[in-house]
Amino acid sequence: MSEKRLSRWYFGGLASAGAACCTHPLDLLKVHLQTQQEGKLSILRLTVKIVKEQGVLALYNGLSASLLRQLTYSTTRFGIYEVAKQTVAPSGEAVPFYQRVGMASLAGAAGGLVGTPADMINVRMQNDIKLPAESRRNYKHAFDGLIRVYREEGAKRLFSGASTATSRAVLMTVGQLSFYDQVKIFLLKAGFSDNLVTHFLSSLTAGAVATTLTQPLDVLKTRAMNAKPGEFSSMWHLITYTAKLGPLGFFKGYIPAFVRLGPHTILTFVFLEQLRKNFGINPPS
Repeated sequence: MSEKRLSRWYFGGLASAGAACCTHPLDLLKVHLQTQQEGKLSILRLTVKIVKEQGVLALYNGLSASLLRQLTYSTTRFGIYEVAKQTVAPSGEAVPFYQRVGMASLAGAAGGLVGTPADMINVRMQNDIKLPAESRRNYKHAFDGLIRVYREEGAKRLFSGASTATSRAVLMTVGQLSFYDQVKIFLLKAGFSDNLVTHFLSSLTAGAVATTLTQPLDVLKTRAMNAKPGEFSSMWHLITYTAKLGPLGFFKGYIPAFVRLGPHTILTFVFLEQLRKNFGINPPS
């Protein structure tokens, strides 16, 4: 058995950024599906439409914002979770599931708040190509978007949808981090080795749990961030507007969300485990 090593606090952010580079087109398609009220286009037809009208590179619109989001949101949540876990279990011993859920909840709340500005710019940049030319915001990159929102709409607007984004981040972090650890522990006890197969099965399960927990809030968050100023008077207004589509309206884009989050979760943890094994910290003896 290979020597046990612990992750450094920033490994999660780097791993998530690497995964985002691979899955960004799926994230963009998810945003488009969530923000169309009519719901007429399938994921395949939407992909063809975007490529036909804007070219293949349009699928990477907002990549700089996506990377900024991972380097703020994911670095914060993975960092807090890892530091808390290593404080409770400095030698890498098992931590009770309820404690991991508590750590993940706190880490997710902090990450969601920190990552909200980049998340909003990410949603806007991805959604820009489907707006009429005169209505597009045309942010050059993530930092240009942050500066323009601050100047044109005020600092408060940068945290539009922060409550929903933070709630979603709590559920996302619980689904991904605590369930990944739990499933991995179960598989190792069942005789699996600490290898790629175990990491794949653990992260696939974590991705499915996280998608199911977060999809309703993800839909509301996306709509809140993409809304024009004053379009929704309150969160309840946004909920009732979305409810006009029926209960499934809150799970709009579920399949592309899972298709995107599944691979993203798998790649994140595969990258994270490789970083841990090759550049991790030796636990105290």
